[in-house]
Parts: sequence; C-alpha cells; structure tokens
Amino acid sequence: MLRYVMSLIGFVIGLIFFVFLCWFLCMQRVWYEWEPMYQFLRVFKEYLFFFMAIIIVVGWAIITYRFLNLPLRYLDEIINASGKLIASREEPVRLSDVLREVEGQLNQFRLQGLSAETVAREAEQRKNDLIIYLAHDLKTPLTSVIGYLSLLHDEPQISPELRARYTGIALDKALRLEELTNEFFDITRFSLTSLTLETEQINLSRMLEQITYEFLPVLADKGLSWQLEIQPEVQINGDPDKLQRVFDNLIRNAVNYSYPDTAVSLSMKTTGGSDGSRVEVRVSNRGRTIPPEKLSRIFEQFFRLDSSRSSATGGAGLGLAISKEIVELHGGGIRAESADENIVFNLWLPMS
Repeated sequence: MLRYVMSLIGFVIGLIFFVFLCWFLCMQRVWYEWEPMYQFLRVFKEYLFFFMAIIIVVGWAIITYRFLNLPLRYLDEIINASGKLIASREEPVRLSDVLREVEGQLNQFRLQGLSAETVAREAEQRKNDLIIYLAHDLKTPLTSVIGYLSLLHDEPQISPELRARYTGIALDKALRLEELTNEFFDITRFSLTSLTLETEQINLSRMLEQITYEFLPVLADKGLSWQLEIQPEVQINGDPDKLQRVFDNLIRNAVNYSYPDTAVSLSMKTTGGSDGSRVEVRVSNRGRTIPPEKLSRIFEQFFRLDSSRSSATGGAGLGLAISKEIVELHGGGIRAESADENIVFNLWLPMS
C-alpha cells in the first residue's frame, strides 16, 4: 500500500514538473499565430487543468491496474510452483527475485516432504520385510509342535522321560509361536491405531517390584541376576497397563542383550528436575556395545538391533518405539546410551 501511494504521489509530482519544464522551454522561443504548434499550445494552455486531470486519472488507472495485477501474477507464479511441487519434488522451485523468500520456504517444504517420504517408505519396507520374516518364522515352531505332538500321538508306549522331553520341546515351540503371533498383533495395532491413555493414581514402586519379581525365572534361565534400587512409595498419575508394557519392554530388551552371568540393574528415584518434580527410572545391563549409528535409530518403528532374527532376540522391532510413544504421551522422555559394553535406558515421568 505504501508503494502504491508513493507511486501516485511521484506520478503527480513528475507530471507537474514535466508541465513546468515544457512551459519554460516554450517561453524561450518566439511563437507566431500561423504556426500549428502555437495553436495547439494555446488550446492546451486554456484547458490545462482539464488535460492534467485526464492525464492524472489515466495515470492513476494504469498505476492501480499494475499494482493490482502484480500480486496476482506473483500469486499465479506461487500456485504454479506449488502445483509443480506436488507433481514432482525432484526439481527445486524457481521464482522471481521478489519472491526469493517464498522460494526458499517452498524448497524447504520440498526437502521436508522428500525426507518424510523417505522415512515413511523405509518404515513401510521394514514392516513388510518383518511380516515376511515373521510369517517364515511361524513355520519353524509350528512344524516342531506338529512333529513332536505327532510322535506322542503315534507312539503311545514311549517312555515317560522321552514323553516329558517331547512335551517340553513342544511347549517351548508353542510359546514361541504365541510370541510371534503377538508380534503380528503389535504391528497391526501400531500401524492402524493411535495410543490413548487411561490414567489413574499408580504406586510406581510396587509396580516395579512386582514386574522385577515376575522376571526372576527369566533371569535365572539365562544366568542373570537383579540389582535393584527402588525408592519406596512413589506415586504418579499414569496409565498402569501401558507403563507396565514400557518397563516390560525395557527389561526384556536388557535380558535379551545381556552377557551370561551378569546383573541387570534397575533403579528408580524422584528428583526435582528443571521442569518440576519427576521420577527417573534407569535400566542397564552388561552387553555388546551398540554402535552409534544403531543407537540413534533404536526407537524407530520396526528397527531391530539383531538382524539375524534368532529365536532368543528376534522381535518385531516395535517394543522400544511403542515405549517411547507411551512415555512421551505421559509427558516424559526416554533415551538410550551405550559405551564400554554397557547398555543404559533412562526414562523420566512427571510426578503430577
């Protein structure tokens, strides 16, 4: 608007200056009545204000049209660039010099879109690969279960010791089959739904004590032990089922990636953080150091530390991703560290 007003004022001043300049030049010459130019100038002089008014109106119309048309041209240019941006993000956006700032923003959106597409495509590919792997892995325990149950069915006179052995193997394979099936459900739930919280007052100390107690057989089976330091009677507001899943995922991860005959540590205490009182939980274990490139991706969907998919550690790669989402929904945070054959997960939750 300021440029528009200044253009009108400049036009009027320029017109007045031009008229006075012409007047001055004409006064420098002697004119005769029979000259056509003299007749024209005399008429122009008599109707000077009328002609100037017409020129001012025409100039105003031209300037107004230009200033109205210019934004529309810029808008058309931006719309065309946006259309090209939607059709293909490979080519950078090019706009007029006046629109350099808009050009930079559109190119930034283009790069962000390309990055988001790449991340989504990689996540989708990892999910598809895992579904294929899981479907393949389902065959192995199912074949074993059918095989050993068939032996028990076809040989009723089998010794009690062998029967117990076959039954135990079939049970282990059936449990593994159940675990893989649950992973399929995890993939479906995580892909199709968003997590919501059903909060209530929780005694976090008792929850952690109960969870660690339930893991005693698992730790004993792998030659591991607990090192616990749980502050008593800590109360927080949260979703008990989902928080239990978080701690279950972290502990299971520590168990799966621990060296034999080592200790898994779990500590919980309240602190007065910079953003208020909070509770901090730390789960650590002795295991192979996680490389930095894997550590930075450890909370990604469908990312697995162990690509070999052994029965001991093979999972859908959703546990830590879901845990991170649950913790952040509670207003907290979680991070992972690994150095010198130590793996540490630190999470914090607000007290209120």
